[in-house]
Amino acid sequence: MSAPAITVPVSPRRKKKFIVVMLALLLMVGGASAWWLLKKRAASGDDDNADLSQVEVREAKPPTAPDLKHPPSFVALDPFTVNLADQDAERYAQIGITLEIRDPKVAEDIKAYMPIIRGNILMVLAHKTAAELLTREGKERLASAILSASMRPLGHEVKDEAQRASAPGSKKAAPADLPITAVHFSNFIVQ
Repeated sequence: MSAPAITVPVSPRRKKKFIVVMLALLLMVGGASAWWLLKKRAASGDDDNADLSQVEVREAKPPTAPDLKHPPSFVALDPFTVNLADQDAERYAQIGITLEIRDPKVAEDIKAYMPIIRGNILMVLAHKTAAELLTREGKERLASAILSASMRPLGHEVKDEAQRASAPGSKKAAPADLPITAVHFSNFIVQ
């Protein structure tokens, strides 16, 4: 003889509660599984991309080793928006400039002379045309002119490329130990 089956009546409220708990448990298990799979996929994808990024980084290094004892500091200037000197159309440029400096103490001097430095840079930018600024060589000449204009208020006279080319017997002479070593563009829009 078999034992009689015992049935326990389940109220509709307990049944709904049981379904909600099971759905929540199912969602948690599904979410944890999806997280684990995505993390596993990202980890395997990072290994593939790590080799490529290593190659890119090696190719992007400059030929000379950086001075790790005295790393450069940077002073970011507020973006410049200026009308260009184009005769045929109304054109303007929006340029973000960062100055690379040798010594962090120079940053205080630069901040003290910032209105003069910004005025000098605006004058340099206002005399450029869009055609001059769109080429790489034009941007390099502009950086040289900005370097010269930035150094004047600090008491250093630096010849930009145009002045160096016209000076007799001096081709691209390396500047002496100057407080501002380079000009970098953080954005460059010409319209």
